[in-house]
Amino acid sequence: MTKEEITQERPPVVCIMGHIDHGKSTLLDYIRKTNIVDSEAGGITQKISAYEVVRQNLAGEEKKITFLDTPGHEAFGAIRSRGVEVADIAILVVSADDGVKKQTLEALHCIVASKLPYIVAINKIDKPGADIERTKMSLVENGIYLEGMGGDVSYVPISAKTGKGVDDLLNLLLLVAEMEELKGHPERVAEGAVIEATLDSKKGISATLIIKDGSIHSGDFVVCGDAWATTRMMEDFKGKKITDVTFSSPVRVIGFNIQPKVGTPFTTVSTKKEAEEFTTSFKETRVSNNCMVSDELLENQALLQVVIKAQNVGALEGIAHEMAKIKNDRVRIHIISATIGDITEGDVKLAASKVGTLLVGFDTKIDTQAKHLAERDGVEIKTFDIIYKLTEWLEEKALAITPKIQVEEEAGRAKILKVFSSVKDKYVLGGRAEEGLLNVGDDVKIMRQDVKIGTGKIKELQQQKVKTNEVRGGVEFGCMLQANIEVAPGDKIISVRLIEK
Repeated sequence: MTKEEITQERPPVVCIMGHIDHGKSTLLDYIRKTNIVDSEAGGITQKISAYEVVRQNLAGEEKKITFLDTPGHEAFGAIRSRGVEVADIAILVVSADDGVKKQTLEALHCIVASKLPYIVAINKIDKPGADIERTKMSLVENGIYLEGMGGDVSYVPISAKTGKGVDDLLNLLLLVAEMEELKGHPERVAEGAVIEATLDSKKGISATLIIKDGSIHSGDFVVCGDAWATTRMMEDFKGKKITDVTFSSPVRVIGFNIQPKVGTPFTTVSTKKEAEEFTTSFKETRVSNNCMVSDELLENQALLQVVIKAQNVGALEGIAHEMAKIKNDRVRIHIISATIGDITEGDVKLAASKVGTLLVGFDTKIDTQAKHLAERDGVEIKTFDIIYKLTEWLEEKALAITPKIQVEEEAGRAKILKVFSSVKDKYVLGGRAEEGLLNVGDDVKIMRQDVKIGTGKIKELQQQKVKTNEVRGGVEFGCMLQANIEVAPGDKIISVRLIEK
């Protein structure tokens, strides 16, 4: 047997999924005995993080588990799906006081589509409004058939806050991993996927990778798409420098030549030449160019141009997802650039090159020089740490530049009963108002058998031979109508007004 054929038991990669506030991060906090929830703006996890823990199984053996914390909010659907793609097992978290929500079902769809084994964690059983039986029924009603309720999906009631039931959940998780018989080849070249990419002003571009097979050694070259990096600078999930790492472990590789696309598979090669040859043969559109491009404006349409900076690719994807929901037919949003890193002079210059362009930062800092340049050139910079505040602000900006248009609105309609006389283009007639309101001075459309045949203007109105300024539906009236076409009994006149919207 060659070294490459030697297999070992591989630790499971576990994806925790569910609704936005059902306690996924709190569960991870308890497992890791750390607290990241308070540092998350708005209490929402806005990036993928990977954490490695060691647990004892029922036999007393120490086993590693890698956890992926995937955002639960709808805006991060793409990130969540990516987490599933690299996972071996999923935990679907459902709150015992809230039951199944839309995002619970979205998460389930990701899990089922990826054919992942999964466990349901019924969380928040410590809360006064918790009802485990009602939650179980909610799960079954939504097609999640639990053990003992007509299905084979395992579940564990837990409190991520107090820790009750968490040991049972982890024991069950290790049991599922054992049944899956996960194997890896430690001597093979590493393979896996990029789960995050960030830009540090001091260290440069780095990426977090999950290894699904093989090992990475110091001196190797990681290649993913058209990006590559040497492995001279590697860190584990705690930020500790490492030289070797094997399957199922998360690793941060620092020093990529360009920003790797999140979700891209990676492998390793031995030399820089091999890495460059690999990336040359692999061409793909960069995230910064993957924008909502405006080809040309339609009539009565304005253009809102935006330069976006964020600290990681996942945030860029979330922003693009939310921006796509901005509904304004009269404003075309054009993302000029969407890249990672802090806001620099270069970003300000790019925004300044197109009048009215907004420069938006998400979880980023602004260089002092960039701030001064923006003030001098009149470039508006706005930074946010909650994605929905960012898109709300952009929606307001789009509304502010929405062009006003004049639309034709029907005010009233009447039927011509008799034409008494005509002089040139003026007709004296009798009619019956059918609905709405007709006013002296109104412009009208003249209809014959529901087809517009001409236009006119109401010059005078009479009701019971008394002059009036208006007539309402349901009464007969006399009228002097100026028209560009000869009118006849049976024709209809529709009063229209131009209003600005």
